[in-house]
Amino acid sequence: MARLLVVLGTTMLMMVTMACSPSSPEKSGQSGSGQLTPDEAKAIALDTYVYGYSLVTVEMTRRVMTNVEKIESPRAPMGQLMRMREYPNAQFRDVTAPNADTLYVNGFVDVKDEPWVLSLPEASDRYYLFPMLDGYTNVFEVPGKRTTGTGPQTYAITGPGWKGTLPAGVKEYKSPTSTVWLLGRIYCDGTPEDYAAVHKLQDQISLVPLSSYGKPYTPPAGKVDPAIDMKTPVRDQVNNLSTEDYFNLMATLMKYNPPAEADKPIVDKMAKLGIAPGEKFDINKLGSDVASALKSVPKDGVDKIMAAAKNWDDINGWRFTTQTGQYGTDYLQRAVITAIGLGANRPQDAVYPTSEADTDGQAYDGANKYTLHFDKGQFPPVNGFWSLTMYDEGFFFVDNPLNRYTLSQRNPFVTNPDGSVDLYLQRDNPGPQKEANWLPAPAGKFNLMLRLYWPKETPPSIIDGSWKPPAVKKVP
Repeated sequence: MARLLVVLGTTMLMMVTMACSPSSPEKSGQSGSGQLTPDEAKAIALDTYVYGYSLVTVEMTRRVMTNVEKIESPRAPMGQLMRMREYPNAQFRDVTAPNADTLYVNGFVDVKDEPWVLSLPEASDRYYLFPMLDGYTNVFEVPGKRTTGTGPQTYAITGPGWKGTLPAGVKEYKSPTSTVWLLGRIYCDGTPEDYAAVHKLQDQISLVPLSSYGKPYTPPAGKVDPAIDMKTPVRDQVNNLSTEDYFNLMATLMKYNPPAEADKPIVDKMAKLGIAPGEKFDINKLGSDVASALKSVPKDGVDKIMAAAKNWDDINGWRFTTQTGQYGTDYLQRAVITAIGLGANRPQDAVYPTSEADTDGQAYDGANKYTLHFDKGQFPPVNGFWSLTMYDEGFFFVDNPLNRYTLSQRNPFVTNPDGSVDLYLQRDNPGPQKEANWLPAPAGKFNLMLRLYWPKETPPSIIDGSWKPPAVKKVP
């Protein structure tokens, strides 16, 4: 399976359950909607699991990423911004599929009690974007060069029920949920001079609660919870939750991260199991047969999510989707992206084709040599930038003598007489005449990822399918 790696209110339903005697629970399970067979309950539970996967994953991510007393890259306390200062090297193992194109500025805020104000400085036409994700991973706003330009701009991120007035010059961005994840990315070419310029820009970005806007503000120290597992990958922590623990956490989170109005049908369905915003979920109230049937829901749910990821079209050996960032009621797609591309942008901001095999369907291997050919003028069509990154089998950078992990439009490529360009994907240096076009591969298996930031929306465009990534070919 190809992997795509990258780092809503409604009327709350009152759930009425029919009481079951503790000494003689109903075998088939009962609720305010009548009896459910184990199979019926299992089907509803699976749909509910998929629906809540993004919400639970964002929360578990938030816990791990904010569980520090002070900023320690890549983590920062709630309400503070982590500013990535340099690109990772081949020894980096914190996050899969790291990039060497943009420096991150990210953090989490809770807008339940009051808005938070994000101030972005003059960026002098530099490409950047600052996506704001709600608790379900929908990108509800994305200031940046594509949408709002690069001049100074200030936003108040407000919660679902907030009403009030804002200072002059502060624009309201209303979050559908109390949990907000800020995932800013700033383009940097990786030179010492550009690092310095981006660091200056990063340092001028501020995040403060509305009550402190325009005043001196020192953020409080973060609160460290020793009970939070800081070692096990978040996805494993989510997937390992029991049925009861998963639905309990999900119901708790839904209180302040309300489902969208369009979610009412599935919210009504989950209520039949006793799953409702802010309510405790008790699996035993459903009866022993139903409770037994629901035990496998986490495993079956994850299997369903991962199986859906295999359904993406294979285009010249590349797999990708343009259904990211805004999911509507496509809960399965939302869960798939959460599992393998958490924090994905809207397609208008970025598309990430990945490839694990050549045109013959054989997995890439450093024992072989490969080329990626672009006809003249046929580089990925973007307004922002494009890059090609080499990853080892685990989606980490590949150690090499040049410390080169990507090729992109900022590279001075050697062109062929007809203006086309061949990129050389292999373990050994192809020689001084071709080294500029060389992307070093590992000894064993490897993976490739294209990044198209701010892809063009008129033909040729990857978004409408009028541009397709060329095939990677094995050298005979």
